[in-house]
Amino acid sequence: MAGKFDEWFGIPRKTIKWYPTIDPATCVGCGLCFMTCGRSVYSYDLNAKKPVVANPYNCLVGCTTCANICPVGAITFPSTEVVHEVIKQNKIIAKVRELVPTKVQFMEEQQHESEVTKKSL
Repeated sequence: MAGKFDEWFGIPRKTIKWYPTIDPATCVGCGLCFMTCGRSVYSYDLNAKKPVVANPYNCLVGCTTCANICPVGAITFPSTEVVHEVIKQNKIIAKVRELVPTKVQFMEEQQHESEVTKKSL
């Protein structure tokens, strides 16, 4: 059975070398990366008191949130050129343009449902 993060716009995720690296000498073990990543890229070693990149291919291609919030700059990613090349080689923009109307419709339906729920409360 395929996992929900196994592909990125139809491309096998494991062919895209995009994931974080932690510098253990710089990391202070605060756990912000572990706690904020919604894709379970990290686990946390309670003995070492440090996060560990346990599921690198769960990382959303292009996301750098964990690196952005790391207070000591211990997390790095490859150059964004890695992502740009994948986008070009696999014609991702054309795929995304086809999907945009569906997502807009979904979001509008969610907004409508939210408004209906608020009115009924």
